[in-house]
This record gives sequence, C-alpha cells and structure tokens, in this order.
Amino acid sequence: MLCYVNSDCENPHPDTYKHGQQSGLPIVPLLSDRFKILNLLERGGFGKIYLAEDTHNHYQRCIIKQLAYQWPGTWANKRAEKLFAQEAQQLQRLGQHPQIPALYAYFTEGTNFYLAQELIEGHTLLKELQQNGVFSEDQIRKVLLKILPVLRDIHGQGVIHRDLKPENIMRKYEDGTLALIDFGVSRQFTASMLTKTGTILGSHGYAALEQIQAGKSCPASDLFSLGVSCFQLLTNKAPYTLFLQYGYSWISQWKQYLQTPISQRLRTVLGKLLQNDLKLRYSSAASVLTELQAQPRIHLPDSSAPNRLSEVSLAPTKLVGSHLCYQSVLRVSKPVLTPQYPLFHTFEFEAITVNNKGEVIQRQQQVAQGFYENLGDGIHLEMVAIPGGRFMMGSPSQELGRDANEDPYHAVEVAPFFMGKFVVTQLQWRAVSFLPKVSHDLHYNPSKFKGPNHPVEQVSWLDAMEFCARLSQKTGRDYRLPSEAEWEYACRAGTATPFAYGPTITSEQANYQGQFTYGDGSKGLYRQSTTRVGQFHANGFGLYDMHGNVYEWCLDCWHKNYDGAPTDGSPWLTPKDGDLRVLRGGSWYNKPRQCRAANRSHYIPHNRINDIGFRVVVW
Repeated sequence: MLCYVNSDCENPHPDTYKHGQQSGLPIVPLLSDRFKILNLLERGGFGKIYLAEDTHNHYQRCIIKQLAYQWPGTWANKRAEKLFAQEAQQLQRLGQHPQIPALYAYFTEGTNFYLAQELIEGHTLLKELQQNGVFSEDQIRKVLLKILPVLRDIHGQGVIHRDLKPENIMRKYEDGTLALIDFGVSRQFTASMLTKTGTILGSHGYAALEQIQAGKSCPASDLFSLGVSCFQLLTNKAPYTLFLQYGYSWISQWKQYLQTPISQRLRTVLGKLLQNDLKLRYSSAASVLTELQAQPRIHLPDSSAPNRLSEVSLAPTKLVGSHLCYQSVLRVSKPVLTPQYPLFHTFEFEAITVNNKGEVIQRQQQVAQGFYENLGDGIHLEMVAIPGGRFMMGSPSQELGRDANEDPYHAVEVAPFFMGKFVVTQLQWRAVSFLPKVSHDLHYNPSKFKGPNHPVEQVSWLDAMEFCARLSQKTGRDYRLPSEAEWEYACRAGTATPFAYGPTITSEQANYQGQFTYGDGSKGLYRQSTTRVGQFHANGFGLYDMHGNVYEWCLDCWHKNYDGAPTDGSPWLTPKDGDLRVLRGGSWYNKPRQCRAANRSHYIPHNRINDIGFRVVVW
C-alpha cells in the first residue's frame, strides 16, 4: 500500500494514484510503513497536523504531527534527532495518563520528524464556549477539578505544557472526560534547535509574563494559563484581544469583565492564578486543589470575646450631635460558615420601554439568573445576579428636575453582585427578626401598612444593618445594604434616561403621588400607601419597585455632591455632611421627580418612618 506524503500538498490521494495531482510528485510508501495520511488538519509555524490511519492497528484513526525542521548539516541533524527523541520519549510517558493522548509512535522520514498520537473524539472547550455561551461557576469549578490533577501529575514529571488554553482542552464525546492536548513539544523542540532563550513558548494572551519576556516556563506558568482560560470561559472575552489592547495590565482588572457574580472562594482562586508576579502566583497545582477543595472555613472569635459585633467594626468615625456615623459594615463575631451559593435558577420577566408620554412602546421578554436564600418556614429571599459594568452616575445638566447634589455626572465601574429582586417584605423581615440578636432587638412587625408581601417600613438604617448582620450570621454570606453606586447602577439597568423605563413614568408603572407628573407624562393614582412588591414591571435586570413604593436605605454616609466620591462602586463611608445616610428611589409619598434613578435623599440613621424600607445585596 502506498500513500502520498508530500508536505506541501494539502489534498493527499489514495494509493491508486501514481503521482500527486497538484504537484506531480511521486507517491511514496506509508509513513514508517504504517501510517496512511488521510488529510491535512492544520498548518502552523511549527509544522503540520494530519489525520491518518494506523494500518498496524485495524486502521484506527490517529493524529500525525510533522514537526518543522530546516537546519541542514550533519551536526544539526544529530542534535535535532537527539532532542526529538528526548521530547518524544517524554511525551510517550505522559501518554500513559488517561487524560493525555497516547503516543503510538515517533519516527523520522528524510529530514522530517513525526509523532503519531491518539485521536481524541470530542470538542474543545473553546468550541463549547462558542456554541453554548459562558460557563457557570459550577462548570468552571469542574474544569479546574479535572485539569489540575493532570497538571499536578505532569509537573511532577518535570514537564510543562506551555500552551494551555480552551482550544487545547477537549471534552470526550464518549464520557465527557476532559483531555489535555497539544503539549508544546514542537515549540520546545524548535526553540531548542534555535538555541534562543527568548523564543516564545505559548500563545499571546494566555502565556505568562515570564514566557513572553524570557521564553522560560515553570509549573506556575501553566497555572497562569489555566487561570486565563477560566477567565475566558466565564466572560467570553478573548485574552489575545485584551493582550493586544492592554498588554498585561488587564490582568489586575479581570473582575470587571465578569458578567455574573462568582463566589468569594472562586474569586480568590482565580485572583491568585491571575498574577503577573510569579512570586504571588500559586506555585503548584496541588496548592490550587487544596484551596479549591477545602471545606468551608469557620471564622472563630477569640474565646474570651463576647458573641456580638466586632468592636473594631463598630468603632464610630465621627460624632455629630448625639449620633454616631459608623464607617464599617456590621461584622459578626460569632462562628460564620462560608458555604457555596445555592443552585442558580433562571427566571423570565417582561421589561418595558415608554415614550415621553409614559405610553408603553416596547415590551421585551427577558431572562435573568438568581438564587433563593432560605429563611426558614418556607420563606425565601430571592436574589438576582447583577452583571458588572460601567455607567454614568448622577444626572446630565439638561435632565428635568435634577438637583445640585447629583453633580458631577461621572463614570463608575461596578463589579458583579447579587441584589434582592424585591425590597424586603414584612414576611421576610418577621423571619429574620426571630433569628439570634447580633447588636440590638428588632420589632417583628414594625410596618404601618400591613401585608405579608408589602415592603417592611418604619425601619431605621440601624435596623436594616441588624437585619443584614443576622442574615449573614445565619447563611455565612456577607449580606449588606447596597452602596449608592450599586443601587443606581442596578436601578438604571443599562439605561441613561431619568427612569429605567424611559423619559418619564406613570402611576401604572410605579407607586408614587400620581397626581403629579414628570415631563409630558400623564396624571394618575395617588394610592397613599405602599403596594405589594412586584406589582409593576421589572427593570432590565429583573428588579422590581426600584422607582417609588418605599425609599431604600444605602450603606453610604451622606455627601452633598459627588466631589471625591469613589468610582469603583464601593460605598462612601467617610462622614462629611452630618450624621445622615443615603436614601434612593423615592416612595409612595413622593412626586415622580423624586423617584428618578439619579435622585438622592437622606435621613437620620436611627429614625423610622413609614415610607422607608430597604433591599439587600451580597457578593
């Protein structure tokens, strides 16, 4: 049996042909008297990859890699043969691992070097990303738990992959197992022949800084590439494009590209994988596995310390009149478990767009993700995933009804987080009020306008903080009030209009003093009380009642404008303009102007009134 193996022909022919039809060159025997070339799969700077059949093994299909070699001379030939044999033997040892393609043979033909490897029937994770969209946290965790043991094993043999990326991780059709393919053998072989220490071994965007700058690789280099791969699978952002735009500077900002929140544990693991500084990165795959598989940590206080809020966390930063303005979020000193998030669920909702008269001109069916926090007795708190992003906070100078405290109009970057789908209801409040006290007592039924699914009101900022502290103590998650920037970002949901729905609002879209209008909007109902949550349309993120019903407490201290405000979405906790806390969203008692996305208000943190409630957030 004969086979045409001219390396310049991309269309090999069966053995009935005497000459190649494109080049006219003669057909030669099977490669190594064994492998029949079927077609060319890939051509690159380091050689070619063919699909072939192994005639010694029932014509089983396999992969043939032809390594580029263009160094004439006896000495160069001998050096090349020696290096090739060393690399191939190493690959042969690795091929005994069930998640690495087996090496069937390695040989030379003329001046060419060949590797014959197992054909993995499956698709790459890159293909999976392109077909199915971004990976969930659970999928990323499974990828890490499948690939890290492989890296641990190969690194233990002194081998570095050198080119780890989603394109080189395959999921087998047979059982879904992940396999690591395309080790940088050809690159290492070529670089060794060139004897250039600066030869790049890896792919731009995925390769660690030490690979690009000095051509040097170590186990931590593979771990960096694994971190970049997980980042790409989570965000669908191409690392090569980011590399071209920003070099390595984007690495320190990787979290801003996340579309949905991830747990603190995964953020920690990815953050330590994605370190440009080799000394700050994980040094071994085993250490990553240890942290990833560790049982949830329990934070225990000093045994002599009382089971109450940390005195440091509650230290006042300023005394104004007779009231204290606390700088830190309440932190629980009792043992706190940090579990994984409950299973995500997807929900559908209808978002609307209105014209300048408040008439609905567009309806869109949308979906969002979230999870249910179990409060006990069949009561749940529904949390919605808010994607990270950049927005303009405040209001432009031409916006009708704006206040000076909305200046300056400025850009803010917000990281992903979860936010309550609704303001906290009276039923949810009651459930948490019966949980163990952290700082002070909570009245189980404080609201004026009664109804289990109506917002809880007549709760102070300190009451809301106590609610968050008790909920955090129960769940092990750091629940808190939103920062003012997070609140406005979530309210706008990607819009830049005065309201999430458009340029105006009507009482059919929110609960406020409907006899007053905004812009060209129409008059409507003034209900003079709260309404049950979720009665009106959601905004584009799937959040309800962001305009009207009850004002919502934010974490921030009050400032009379945005001069010096944080631009990273964090709360502004430095007190300046009195002992006041921020309120957002307007209420049933307010005019529509006060329900705008940009509108700001404030109140004394220990006072309670029947048009103020709150919703919670968590990372």
